[in-house]
Amino acid sequence: MTKDQSQTANVCLILEGTYPYVPGGVSTWVHDLIQAQSDLTFRIVSIMPDDSEREPVFELPENVLGLSHVYIHSLPKGDRFSWGAKSILKSIGPHMAQFQTGKGDLDSLRAIMDAIKARRHRLGSRQLLNSEAAWEQIVESYNELFEGQSFIDYFWTWRGLMGGMLATLLADLPSAYVYHTISTGYAGLFAARAKIETGRPVILTEHGIYANERRIEITSATWLSEGVDTGLVVDKKKTDIREMWLKVFINYSQVCYAGMDLITTLYEGNQMLQRADGAEDTKLRIIPNGIDYDRFANIKRSTEPRRPAIALIGRVVPIKDVKTYIRACGILAETLPEFDAYIMGPTEEDPQYYEECREIVTHLGLDEIVTFTGRVKLDDYLGRIDAIVLTSISEAMPLVILEAGAASVPTIATDVGACREMIEGRSDEEPPLGPGGIITPLSNPSETASALARILTDEAMRNACGTAIQTRVWRYYNKVDIDSIYYDLYIRYLWEARNDAASKRAS
Repeated sequence: MTKDQSQTANVCLILEGTYPYVPGGVSTWVHDLIQAQSDLTFRIVSIMPDDSEREPVFELPENVLGLSHVYIHSLPKGDRFSWGAKSILKSIGPHMAQFQTGKGDLDSLRAIMDAIKARRHRLGSRQLLNSEAAWEQIVESYNELFEGQSFIDYFWTWRGLMGGMLATLLADLPSAYVYHTISTGYAGLFAARAKIETGRPVILTEHGIYANERRIEITSATWLSEGVDTGLVVDKKKTDIREMWLKVFINYSQVCYAGMDLITTLYEGNQMLQRADGAEDTKLRIIPNGIDYDRFANIKRSTEPRRPAIALIGRVVPIKDVKTYIRACGILAETLPEFDAYIMGPTEEDPQYYEECREIVTHLGLDEIVTFTGRVKLDDYLGRIDAIVLTSISEAMPLVILEAGAASVPTIATDVGACREMIEGRSDEEPPLGPGGIITPLSNPSETASALARILTDEAMRNACGTAIQTRVWRYYNKVDIDSIYYDLYIRYLWEARNDAASKRAS
């Protein structure tokens, strides 16, 4: 296909730190989405930390018209001269300060865009970061907001956070009828800019909640510290550096939510976090991930005599808490000595953790029960698995629950991410289908073992759970249906955007 670089795409996908350069669930989801919408054309904006050379992990499908980049830590240099920089920085300074204190909004973003619009293609780091006027702006903001704390910390924080914002506003905006961002953050800012600049429909899909992920990272970051001891301060008027990071990223999410026509996420638990950061109920919608239902539903159950079998399907890494699964197997073996326990997934990502897991297996005398299979094709195993187990301490929406569920295999899982919703059903499930397994507490081998004993020894319960989860997957998580939902959304917004464009041309 000859790709016309000036052609307006049906959809512009805005991605931060993922596709097409980084493998993983979100990137795979994006690739599948583009391929599933083969009647539509796409442009992709990939937001990356810097302009280092990267090799794509995915080959772009034929319906992608182009790929452009935003480098949040590598602004274009801009003209050699900094004429007009002082007035521009003076104009945008108060609005950037609003973001630093968590009070920015769409009007703040619009004001910054208006101030740089006339010279956008001539501006860059020379004027906005490295000029005398930029220095004066940083000093002024520091004195107003952060005086008494480390100026060096503030200086580099300002350049990082505000430089990232400026990068999203200086980059070229691809021509499209619909803009679709797959996170908030800088991608969300870029999408909000698209809404302000074009007035066209803009959609957000959040897999994980960006602002919440940044909260966790920043709160636990050892390289960030509070600048002053405020333990006895009653009325704290200044913001410390850690707070600034938190407020800026939360504020970016709030501005993104305000600019969107539709805000989607994978499960109900995420919506609670979106509401907490200001997302309007009228914009919210759940669109879960889907799986190839027919592929897994057609797996035949083994009728050969065998021992009961369970499996943890995932990488052998600490976040999957494989040790809790192994210890649960040890407890289960005290009352059910004859069973097979598989650990299906790559072992090379964290060799030390893998060795520790193997040592626990041997220490508990489970070498004849527990098998590390490495990477496997699930189709070859699910027909002879009676239950799968997820002991993860963090998940979003683990597809393995759905894949096993389509094969009528129930799940025992910790109460993280969408696990409860997939196993027990959404609040709006009508009619209720019943549980498709059992939810257990985090890091609790005894509860996990107890749930396994119930599932493995009660055939009627196991069959009921298998039927419930299989029906739930067919009803709500079939990828064919999910692809249709996105197609219908795109067509609806395309129709609106094209009609609006035609009306503007006619007037």
